[in-house]
Amino acid sequence: MMYKLGLIGHPIGHSLSPWIHQQFLDLAELDGEYKLYEGDRYALPGVLKHLKEIGIDGFNVTVPYKQVIVDYLDEIDSDAEILSAVNTVVNIDGKWKGYSTDGEGYVRSLIEPYPNLLNRETSVLVLGAGGAARGIYRALIGQGVDTIDIANRSQDKAKDLLSLRLGEVKSRVLSYQQAEEHLAEYDLIVQTTSVGMKPNVEDQVIQLDNIRNDAVVSDIVYQPIMTQLLRDASKRGANIHHGHAMLLYQGQLAFEKWTGKNLAVAHLVDKLENKLRGE
Repeated sequence: MMYKLGLIGHPIGHSLSPWIHQQFLDLAELDGEYKLYEGDRYALPGVLKHLKEIGIDGFNVTVPYKQVIVDYLDEIDSDAEILSAVNTVVNIDGKWKGYSTDGEGYVRSLIEPYPNLLNRETSVLVLGAGGAARGIYRALIGQGVDTIDIANRSQDKAKDLLSLRLGEVKSRVLSYQQAEEHLAEYDLIVQTTSVGMKPNVEDQVIQLDNIRNDAVVSDIVYQPIMTQLLRDASKRGANIHHGHAMLLYQGQLAFEKWTGKNLAVAHLVDKLENKLRGE
């Protein structure tokens, strides 16, 4: 079988997804191709018509399509429905089903280097309340984490995120100043905003003066690889987790849904880092 895979979005010319999924195809010893299908929001119907015509087996979805793609799908996974966003579409007997792999992909990327981090006793601070935060928040709850606080500039947006919780979880909405004051309470700090992304590489969403040196600081920004937040955390003796690991593992989960192959990809984290560095 020759797998036809791809990515839709705009702009996507810089995407590393073709490289990542070629690594997966090689690992799985499968024949296939992963292509970029770019178009602005108004070109979406034409792009999707083309994907239907070629019988694509599956594709990823990035901005600005993650919400609007839902209207074009035959079915949507329950998690993606709650999150109101889809980043992976699978062709199942000619019908398209949408999933969100960001949250579970993030968790996979985190427990690989820190296998004992997530449990009922873990206390987590999530910085930001956007789409990435929503997926990560829900996935952390799925791991049985008991305490997940949200810090965001907009308190209303953070409160809206809390409506996603399932089961018993304690959550507070904090300002960034309050988060800084309470920082010593957390085992894991997850930065989900675009703060610190190129070209504003000196920006940092909160200061880490009160962080514990046994805490893990995770930043989903992967350009630069070592954000100012991670640099600061490392300087203070805390553990760090890079954003490009999430990029790899959410792709791993998408590939698994398309092909049924659950690949061991930990060795590709460093290889992806070298690729991002242009090496």
